[in-house]
Amino acid sequence: MMSLAIDDHGSLWIWGNCPQANDDGEFCLSSSSVPLPVWNFHGHTVVKVACGNEHVVAVVSAGETYTGGDDLVCYAWGNNNHGQLGLGDKESRPRPEVISTFNEESSWVVYEVACGAFHTAILTNKKSYNQEIESKCWTFGLGENGQLGHGTSKSICLPQAVDALPRDAFLVSLDCGLFHTSVVSSAGDVWSWGMEKGLGLCPDASFTGTDAGDAYVPLRIRAPETNGFRFAGPIQVACGAAHTVLVSDNGYKLWAWGRGRSGVLGRGQTADSYVPSTVIWPPLDTVFKNEKLKTDDPISKTEDHEVGKTVEMDHKLSAATEELNFLKTKLTLMERYAGLLHISIFRKQLDERRLPQSLQDSGVFDIRKELENVLENADDEELTRMEMFYRSMLSTVKDRLMKRRVRELVKECLVSLSTGRQHHSP
Repeated sequence: MMSLAIDDHGSLWIWGNCPQANDDGEFCLSSSSVPLPVWNFHGHTVVKVACGNEHVVAVVSAGETYTGGDDLVCYAWGNNNHGQLGLGDKESRPRPEVISTFNEESSWVVYEVACGAFHTAILTNKKSYNQEIESKCWTFGLGENGQLGHGTSKSICLPQAVDALPRDAFLVSLDCGLFHTSVVSSAGDVWSWGMEKGLGLCPDASFTGTDAGDAYVPLRIRAPETNGFRFAGPIQVACGAAHTVLVSDNGYKLWAWGRGRSGVLGRGQTADSYVPSTVIWPPLDTVFKNEKLKTDDPISKTEDHEVGKTVEMDHKLSAATEELNFLKTKLTLMERYAGLLHISIFRKQLDERRLPQSLQDSGVFDIRKELENVLENADDEELTRMEMFYRSMLSTVKDRLMKRRVRELVKECLVSLSTGRQHHSP
């Protein structure tokens, strides 16, 4: 129901059905067709983010920048009707709130997050000073299909470790489907649990008594290639609504299993698969072999000799290159600032092909005039989105004088616009 993205500066953007607060401060969903910045994390670096049907989980630096250490905090917000926010209750949150289990003082640091429709899964490392690595998978939220992996179909509101996973397994990848969860270890072990035996599609389920055809604890997925349980060179697991894909063999092979509807398993058919099946994929090793032959060619060695003659020229141009890189950095910063300011005011990306009229006519960007034009031309839906954005932005302004000045500026624009309409009315 929503999309999120982290830009290269660590800022978070959201669009679609965005969690917000209404006039009474209560949770609601408000639609936005363009990306909006999540102001709550301004001044921090967002490292990871995942979203479910109506909830979001983000891993954010405790300080302004993230240097790869343990200074990360986990936040959640949105719909919480099944406890999928991990905050200990089922009250929805319009704004990000820290999950206390993974706050700055926690002994665990989050390195991966994933969301199902109404549940959340998290991978953590234990903070340790003796270099001992211990990873854990935590789940919370809706559990009626066993997607939490705790041995029951109960839903829970606080993060709980999946104890059935081996303690010595270092988990490298995690993802959730609508109602199932999958993890991969560095050794190549793959576990799935939840709906339909973790999408083993219940080949042995009786659907009678207590056997609902779901897996309440992690099931180890067999690797067909070796008739064992370990996949060679595991990299990442990804889940669709009702299927799972594994990237292995250091990126040379794809495995898929689960529902095959619409051809999502990549096998050239739409049949379901009870076990991992290889995805039809181009033979990339031929391309790499050709590249290696090129590097061993005598002509390549001659070219290397010619390249050596340009070293002196490269030194002469180094000063100019450094200055160019400096200017590029400045330009990137200016473009980011201009883009952020533009989308904050006009609700759309800055595009040089459609510059504001005041900037085209005089070379001076009259923000007040452009804002009045936007308000005058906006329909009811657009005005609602602008009001949502204004409330969200204002709630993050801590300085009272600045907050008052923003309110005055908006009020002046509205009064000016109202006066103009009365002046032109018959």
